[in-house]
Amino acid sequence: MALGILDRTPPPFFRQGPSALTKLCFCSALALFLMVADARFRITQPIRATVATMLYPLQRALLVPVEALSSGRQYLGGLADARSAEQAARRDLVQQSERAMRVDQLLQENARLRALLALRPTLNVRSQAAELLYEAADPYSRKVIIDRGVTNNVAPGSPVIDEAGVLGQVTRVYLQSSEVTLLTDRDAAIPVLNRRTGARSAVFGGAVAGAGLLEMRFMAGNADVQLGDVLTTSGVDGVYPPGLLVAKVTAVDRKVDSGFARIVLAPAAMPDGVRHVLVLEPIGVQLPPRPEAAASEAAPAKGAAKKAVRK
Repeated sequence: MALGILDRTPPPFFRQGPSALTKLCFCSALALFLMVADARFRITQPIRATVATMLYPLQRALLVPVEALSSGRQYLGGLADARSAEQAARRDLVQQSERAMRVDQLLQENARLRALLALRPTLNVRSQAAELLYEAADPYSRKVIIDRGVTNNVAPGSPVIDEAGVLGQVTRVYLQSSEVTLLTDRDAAIPVLNRRTGARSAVFGGAVAGAGLLEMRFMAGNADVQLGDVLTTSGVDGVYPPGLLVAKVTAVDRKVDSGFARIVLAPAAMPDGVRHVLVLEPIGVQLPPRPEAAASEAAPAKGAAKKAVRK
């Protein structure tokens, strides 16, 4: 056999093309070119959209068992939570029913005792619902505007409460709205009664600037005030009905160098997030006039009677 007709090419396994460095440089340059072209001209966007559209049914099909498993777990967890919430609600309902029966019994006993002692019957406080419109524009005060005014028979000084306790007091009344000064305002004050000891005192707003806390001032350093004491309205001011929740003692600082203790309170009703409130009628409307007011009113009547006798 002639040597010229022999196949001198190596087998496919031993064939070698360009070197590895050459391939690396070529692929890197191609990738860089494609990235720049895609960033500048968006040439691969249609391809991506087409591939994503084609793969979407497959993705949804693969997500069906995962979503079914997740929905089943959520359903079972929600069912367990609903059952536990129902049991807690039933327990609370039983406790509230028992408490309501006790309250009814106490009210009946109170009425009988008042009738036996010939005392004045308890005051019936009239109220009306209102909605908070917005906060006052003054950044240095805590005041809100409600949608009840003169046309709704709202009087200045009317207490404003929510389901948690006292929020504040109406300080200005307009035709169809009113301005309510909150208890946390630095100029606000309210007489309170310590439910544990029965001691009366006064609570003022603005204990800590911007913290929404209250302060009980002018209390002796050895006063019987403890953490957790609940303070309610005393009703001696002729504005707030007695027994409304006001605040709870959170800090008592008995300073050695001062004769007074610094007592910080947390309000029972937090004004942030409140939307609907009740506006109460001041109890002073139902109380008899003060002696000095009655005397001032009786003086002109006596003068007129004397003049009539002289004539």
